[in-house]
Amino acid sequence: MPKAVVPSVLKGARLLDVVAASRNPFSLAELSQKLDLPKSSVLSLCTSLTQAGLLTRFDDGSYHLGTHLVDLAHAYLSRTDLTQEFGRAWDSLHIMPGESAVLAVLDGTDVVYVACRNGSLPFALTYRIGMRLPAHCTASGKALLSSMSEERIRQLYRGRKLERLTRNSRSSIKALLADLEKVRAKGYAIDDEETREGMRCYGAPVFDATGRQAVAAVALSMMKTTAAARAGDIAVGTVHELAELMSHRLGMIPGGQ
Repeated sequence: MPKAVVPSVLKGARLLDVVAASRNPFSLAELSQKLDLPKSSVLSLCTSLTQAGLLTRFDDGSYHLGTHLVDLAHAYLSRTDLTQEFGRAWDSLHIMPGESAVLAVLDGTDVVYVACRNGSLPFALTYRIGMRLPAHCTASGKALLSSMSEERIRQLYRGRKLERLTRNSRSSIKALLADLEKVRAKGYAIDDEETREGMRCYGAPVFDATGRQAVAAVALSMMKTTAAARAGDIAVGTVHELAELMSHRLGMIPGGQ
């Protein structure tokens, strides 16, 4: 090992890798066993990483990834061509060019739009980079949440009131979990006037190289008056294809899910 290497930093990185590989949070004892390190050492690592925002400590003492990782991811995205790839992928499809498409990531219980292509049709919803909305109301947010376990979602929303943007917005964890079961079964999410009345959105998760964890989501928005059955089918196919293109950009092996 090079002399300049700091062993505790490597251990911290290894700990983050272990936590990131699971959808569920880990207790201190579980992390100690996974890392084959004393609990006291793991506690020091977890405390430091939590202080830095790289880990989140829940009320029951378990740990999962922290929201500061999202800030780092945003910084990484701004320095890579991932967002440019989103634009190229969207343009290459040549489908429904008049509608609005977005690339979103999860930040706590919100989605943040890191890339967007606004539609040219009249009354199309206009998005902007950095725009933030409650994840449980949006198609992209529900697509992202669908890769998490029920336990993780309950912990994420513990003590939080689900904001209602319209009368159709989900107002309970039970209703949200029911929606996410449908997303997992179908492979895509729908926002049916939950963010804005008169608007319907279709979203699909973008997976990392493992094909298991959603790291982003793409969504297509349209006014509900134009979302006839055939248009809806085309929108579903479009977000699926766009999500696959982006997943492959992140190194996911086809069939890896």
